[in-house]
Amino acid sequence: MPYEWSTPPGDDGGTRLSLRPHRSLPRRGFAAFILATFTLITIPLYPLLGTVLLWGLLPFILLAVGGVWWGLEHSYRQAEGLSEVLTIDPAEVHLTRTDPGGAVRHWDCNSYWARVAMHPTGGPVAHYLTLKGKGREVEIGAFLSEEERLALYGELNDALRTARAG
Repeated sequence: MPYEWSTPPGDDGGTRLSLRPHRSLPRRGFAAFILATFTLITIPLYPLLGTVLLWGLLPFILLAVGGVWWGLEHSYRQAEGLSEVLTIDPAEVHLTRTDPGGAVRHWDCNSYWARVAMHPTGGPVAHYLTLKGKGREVEIGAFLSEEERLALYGELNDALRTARAG
């Protein structure tokens, strides 16, 4: 799961939720994919070895492989800096979101007034999760899959209920 619940050290009754985007292609797989793409895309060039036509097509083949590499690398860089940390304790709920560019945004609210809302439609993604409180509504886990957001909704409600009771 791209999210993990933990108990902060030295905290009394608090829980911490760390969310990161899921990486379905690890770095080793990235290198293997680029190599396989290059190998398969050059197969049609083998009959052209020794001809002038090979040199006319080779730049386009290399450009295509370079475009695939750039797209995957861009995806890695975007997801690298993105994270969300939600801390829930009996007194307060605090959400810290770090954007890919490094900008950090904070939201906090009294635990008693914090509410989790799920928007099955109408949000940027299906089953969009938000936290409401202190006059604001903030998104949480928009980069998670639909199934993960559905599971997280119940877990967040349970964590808030436990914090209010404690």
